[in-house]
Amino acid sequence: MTTIDNNELPRPTVPTPNGPTTTGTMSTAQLPSPTGAVERPATAAAPVARRRRRPGTGIPAALLAVDAVAPVLALALLGSGEPLRVLWAACVILPVLVMLNSYGGLYRLRLAPSVLDEIPSLAARAAVAVSLALTLDRGLHGLWLSVVPVDLRLLVALVLCHLGLDVLGRGAVYALVRRRRRRRPRPTLIAGAGHIGQRIAAALLDHPEYGLRPVGFIDPEPIFLPVDSAVPVLGGPAVLDLEIPAQGIRDVILTSGGADDTEVAQTLRTSAGHGCDVWFVPGFPEFGAFEYGNRRTAVGDQLWGFPCLRLGPTAMRRPSWAVKRAVDAGLAGLGLLLASPILAACAIAVRIDGGPGVIFRQERIGLDGESFTVLKFRSLRPADEQESATRWNISQDQRMSAIGRFLRRTSLDELPQLWNVLRGEMSLVGPRPERPYFVTRFAQAYPQYRDRHRVPVGITGFAQVNGLRGDTSIEDRTRFDNYYIESWSLWQDVKILLRTISSVLQSDGS
Repeated sequence: MTTIDNNELPRPTVPTPNGPTTTGTMSTAQLPSPTGAVERPATAAAPVARRRRRPGTGIPAALLAVDAVAPVLALALLGSGEPLRVLWAACVILPVLVMLNSYGGLYRLRLAPSVLDEIPSLAARAAVAVSLALTLDRGLHGLWLSVVPVDLRLLVALVLCHLGLDVLGRGAVYALVRRRRRRRPRPTLIAGAGHIGQRIAAALLDHPEYGLRPVGFIDPEPIFLPVDSAVPVLGGPAVLDLEIPAQGIRDVILTSGGADDTEVAQTLRTSAGHGCDVWFVPGFPEFGAFEYGNRRTAVGDQLWGFPCLRLGPTAMRRPSWAVKRAVDAGLAGLGLLLASPILAACAIAVRIDGGPGVIFRQERIGLDGESFTVLKFRSLRPADEQESATRWNISQDQRMSAIGRFLRRTSLDELPQLWNVLRGEMSLVGPRPERPYFVTRFAQAYPQYRDRHRVPVGITGFAQVNGLRGDTSIEDRTRFDNYYIESWSLWQDVKILLRTISSVLQSDGS
């Protein structure tokens, strides 16, 4: 039998001049909007299918090959000439060098790549990698093969030799990149048809070496656009889902002065969802003087004198996302194994307390708006199917037994969701899943609500560990969930899990 959800379902908060207020029981016919008006029922719009690129390492093969060959050649030229000794040193230097260069953004092609700009960074990282190799060699001297006697002159010689070879190789790669860009520029959209957007479009048309060919402006209400403009205005952010796949768009440039914050956010999220590289050109020239973000998520550049920032890849396109999935599967499997006695005890208690139907199953909305069946221990039986689909909160329902309240208070009712995690339908950490009916209604009231589905939903989330459980604002939860997605890191997941454990131990079952 279908049962009522045990999830912590807050009543939607309606903004008012005096602060947020919560609604009472919601019906299938009404749900207050942010303005307090009652909206007619609406059918959930089917999510637009988006082209997702396979997650990659972000390391161009040519640059990686250059950085691999340069230290090996340097060691061969300046080392003892024994292949095994050269191999030993190379096995130490290469992983360290690649890691340092990757962390510093040296494997991400820029709009205006220049090996001269990279020389200081390349030299510093080469010195660190070579120093580490020579230090380990000294420590293993007499116990392992020795490259050559360790001294300062050797260190300087190896670094200079490696740097010279690296600079020559990277210079050749960048020359080929510029040549290819001139011959085959990528179709590009420019968000904002204002003064800066038009200047950017003109610069790209006049300088094909940037490899970007503007094919249209994204601007719902352009203030001014010359009649003879070579780049047409395609419309607002809503056209991106059609134009990006239709024109094979791989790059989107956000400019200042062409749209309000909501439109910019929609453009950014839609473009990133299609796997496009997103660039940002600000409206103030001092932008380049600031240290903006970190090199793993943002890389500064210039486009014909305009400071330009390449925004980092979305969470699911980073290599570390594969680690997150592996950790999810490993911890979920281990959790199910270790918690099997507790799961059995809960199942027996629910069976004795309320009869058959120990596991509660309900449709929820997950990644990309796709539905899946969530699993929980039953805490209450609904009166009918409609109540199960639209009843907002059961925490104070008098029909709930002592067993049901205990399961909710201790969050033991959530344990079966480890199976959802193991199947890949959920993650340990992510936005909490919601029922289709409420997803539709919340998306009507808060346009950013659907953006929560850019990543898999989770058992716990950033909003929940910040106290947004029970009768709390949907708008606030939406903002917290989207912030989590945009600032995601593995360490952030660890912090949320630790805070979740702490909150469960102090939980009141709301």
